Amino acid sequence: MPAKSKAQQQAAGAALSAKRGEKKASSLKGASKSMYKSMSGKELKDMASTKTKGKPKHASDS
Repeated sequence: MPAKSKAQQQAAGAALSAKRGEKKASSLKGASKSMYKSMSGKELKDMASTKTKGKPKHASDS
């Protein structure tokens, strides 16, 4: 599932970093925290690897 905005892509990247153990899960906030809890590593990787060119900064901007 590709990210719909730059913010969503960045949140997925932060959650993926925590899933991999590169970042502490306790440092996550907001969307990245809920993504960390509810999504698998593969889902996060797919969303985090989305190209941001042409995407709105936030999903509500589209």
